[in-house]
Amino acid sequence: MSATVTTDVPLTAGAVRGRRSSAVLALARFEARELALQIGVLLGALLLVALNAWALFGPQDGMNDYPVLQDADRATQTTPLLFALVLLVCVNRAVLRGRRHDTEQQFGVLVVEPWRRTLAHGLSVLPFVAFTALVVLARFTVTALRPGAVGHGSPAELAVGPLVVLLGGCAGVLLARIFPSPLGPVLFVVAVCALPVIGFDESGAGGWRPWLMLTLPEEGGVPLPSALLGRPAAWHALYLAGLAALLLCGALLRAGGRGRAVRAAAVVALAATVVGVAGQSRGTPTSVTEARRTAARTPGKVQSCVTLDGSVYCSFPEWNGLRDDWAAVVDRVRATAGAEAAGAPLTVRQHVLETADLTSDYDLLPDDRPGRVSVGTRWGGNRVPEFAVGVATTLVAGDEKAAYDLCGAPMVTAMWLALAKEPAPLDSFRDVRIDDSLAGGAAVITPTEPLSMSARETTVVREALGQPYGSVAAKVRSNWTELTTRGTSTARAAALLGVAVPRGNDSCER
Repeated sequence: MSATVTTDVPLTAGAVRGRRSSAVLALARFEARELALQIGVLLGALLLVALNAWALFGPQDGMNDYPVLQDADRATQTTPLLFALVLLVCVNRAVLRGRRHDTEQQFGVLVVEPWRRTLAHGLSVLPFVAFTALVVLARFTVTALRPGAVGHGSPAELAVGPLVVLLGGCAGVLLARIFPSPLGPVLFVVAVCALPVIGFDESGAGGWRPWLMLTLPEEGGVPLPSALLGRPAAWHALYLAGLAALLLCGALLRAGGRGRAVRAAAVVALAATVVGVAGQSRGTPTSVTEARRTAARTPGKVQSCVTLDGSVYCSFPEWNGLRDDWAAVVDRVRATAGAEAAGAPLTVRQHVLETADLTSDYDLLPDDRPGRVSVGTRWGGNRVPEFAVGVATTLVAGDEKAAYDLCGAPMVTAMWLALAKEPAPLDSFRDVRIDDSLAGGAAVITPTEPLSMSARETTVVREALGQPYGSVAAKVRSNWTELTTRGTSTARAAALLGVAVPRGNDSCER
């Protein structure tokens, strides 16, 4: 009978490291699969998709047909926050699983050390970071593919959402190692929410600004050209990436990882975080401040112009594609004007005001030069009839500043001229009025400061817009001089346009 002799072959150090790395990756895949099966993570992922889909396809105003991409990239940063919070809690629970089930002693006999198991938990977050990146990229891509999109996005701004999710997962791992309690995530969230209260300057005037927070979308302001943003987006992305790595390295050190690789990674992560913080703390660069001043005070230096049908259209480079849209509105308004106004050459120039932040909304300043029409950086929706009102009042009054004195027949004529050829004139009339009404006095929105309409002027415009376009257009052309002469009353305008004369006194007092 023969015997089989076996000989143990010692493993080299490289082979041992390879097997341990494979074990870490296998454990990371397992933990990622376990996370994906948790109800909280599934609901968080569905909510992330739903919020972004709603932002794209939910009820919209017309301005979303002309998105500004340097604003659209920032809009992707807030929806991943809740998903990051969900991962923080779920990853924290996953790391504490052995403690909850009293199996830590069994884990202690495994070949994979505690710090490697901790690393596996950190790596298990990566599939969800990639998922968030895909959702963010899909939202931005759909926005960018819209025919009226202008500008361009920033990869650093788009990276913020996925990095916040990564940070949430790493924070969950660290909390489980330094404070192994279900209350850890709650205390962490409270501490993060308290940061703006305990020392950060939210006004943006100080050096630190609120950039040490997770996100700062700076929404609601008038869109600016990309060169005027002045956001340290790349530094902020570096800060988030470095902080996430630093939190994970802290968890590894706490779990017993004392090797050179872990310590070197911790040093690199700390350096990246510090550099990111320093890069964000310098405030708005002087070059950006000077560029904003130039764009606001002498826009012609940074704009190009084109002549279309006798009128000149000047815009910032990223808005050049909208010139045809502006020209279509100008042609539509001039088509019904009488006398010299029908062929009057206009200069349409895009304007921004000098501002220190991206949250300020404002009206443009009126231009007192004849034939000048201002247009902003928003377009679509109500901005179209508002621009038409600006064009019409300039044709009637001569310049934007003089338009604020329009009353009586000139005001009626300008409003009818602006809105008569809109697809739904009465709806557009309602849209350009601040109170969204078709009766009574109200302020009328234009690209510059609002105009004022009396109740009688409102009544005559409403009745004229309700008449067949051709019949009123003929009366406007034939009576153009009288209708646009200062001092012609609202009652006289009603008579000339063939609508009922409203009751009340004729007064141009506002």
